[in-house]
Amino acid sequence: MRFHVFASDYDGTLARNGKVSHDVIEKVQAIKSSNRTIVLVTGRELPDLKNVFPEYTIFDFIVAENGALIYTPSTGKEELLGETPDENFIKALQEKGVNRLSVGKVIVATWEPFQNVVLQTIKKFGIERQIIFNKGAVMILPPGINKATGLQSLLNQLHFSHHNLVAIGDAENDSAMMLTAECAVAVNNALPSLKQVADFVTTSSHEKGVIELANMLLENDLDTITKKQTRHNISLGKCEDGNEFSIRPYRPGILLTGSSGGGKSTFTVSITESLANSGYQFCLIDPEGDYLELPDTLIIGNKKAVPELKEIIELLKPAKQNVVICILSIPLQDRPAFFLNILPVINQCRNEYGHPHWLLIDEVHHLVPKSTVTPLFEDLNNFILIGHDVEAIATELLKKTRMIMVVGKNIEKSLSLYCKITNISMPKNINPIELGQVYIYDIDNSNNSFVVNYTQPQKIQERHKRKYAFGEMGDNNFVLQVKITSSV
Repeated sequence: MRFHVFASDYDGTLARNGKVSHDVIEKVQAIKSSNRTIVLVTGRELPDLKNVFPEYTIFDFIVAENGALIYTPSTGKEELLGETPDENFIKALQEKGVNRLSVGKVIVATWEPFQNVVLQTIKKFGIERQIIFNKGAVMILPPGINKATGLQSLLNQLHFSHHNLVAIGDAENDSAMMLTAECAVAVNNALPSLKQVADFVTTSSHEKGVIELANMLLENDLDTITKKQTRHNISLGKCEDGNEFSIRPYRPGILLTGSSGGGKSTFTVSITESLANSGYQFCLIDPEGDYLELPDTLIIGNKKAVPELKEIIELLKPAKQNVVICILSIPLQDRPAFFLNILPVINQCRNEYGHPHWLLIDEVHHLVPKSTVTPLFEDLNNFILIGHDVEAIATELLKKTRMIMVVGKNIEKSLSLYCKITNISMPKNINPIELGQVYIYDIDNSNNSFVVNYTQPQKIQERHKRKYAFGEMGDNNFVLQVKITSSV
């Protein structure tokens, strides 16, 4: 499952004229029953919302006051994300004739045309406040608070990522929330400006639009929408014609292979940087200690310590935290068993939280040898296999890949082995590539093949540095001569 969190605006989206129909309540409950978390995100103050929407308890969480307050219906807990309004500021607005005024725990709200009076009063008091408009409503909040920040704060607490969020809305104050979400949906009655930033606009309006979205979510996890998306694609370089090369953030597996010294490690670092820059959490299994200096990444395990499964789970929970699992201390013959123990842990995190979004397996032929057969591969996606020995990789896992990336020399040999094992036809026009280039064969894109100049990583990887030593020895230089004899 890709989308673990469903967030909906209230007025104009879930509700029509302030009221919510029984049909949409049933559909929202169906989303909740699908093991998804449902969140109501509204500009209304909590007492007002409870008054007009007695069924508010169907939601797991409510982000109220346009992002300034998080409420948990099951416990009654309230969390304020900003300071309470200054009473003198409120009094000054009232004295200036702002008679349509409401005051929440953090928010202060009125209506047009009082926005100019509000601005003058803010300036007079010398306080930092922002004004957010919503179909005639004028909402006054501390700087930096909006629906997106309130929702993101909740996601962080729950260990969810915005990349696993679908959000639906209709008005100006929904735009920040929708730009944050992996899938942004506007109901048909939404403002034109909001429709422009949406990934999808429902054919129906108000609550019927929400029902339309809910049906797609329950039927195919929004595949009908996201397969057309490009704004979240992960850029990895430039094609020879100058066009950008990118991969979809949610897709079948990829094989990265090629001759030793051809640039697999460098390209892998480039991929991890692109994933990190896009906010997709990755988990990289590192058998040789080649990726221990990736920036902004937590390392677990070393040449002496074996990574513990419980610790791996805890490290993977924060969605913005990338993890390298170093298994250098595990003997070669024990690595396949370790991998089969760690894969359920990663699958568990994905099932509960939707991440790590990407799994990278280096030296995969040592971890998942050819004979490996396990049901753990059945629903596996978003992974990259890295290794030079294509024939030694588990056939079952190779068949879960739909793209091969080849670096180095003799790329035709790697392609031939891959195509033979996976029963895929060979690509045409296979030309040699240079260092810094990668040959791409995209099976799901009409068997398209092309050459990419991949993005050079900011952190240039020191390949297999633990295996070699360099340095000037001065007068201690020596030459080792070896005489080889043979006997019959």
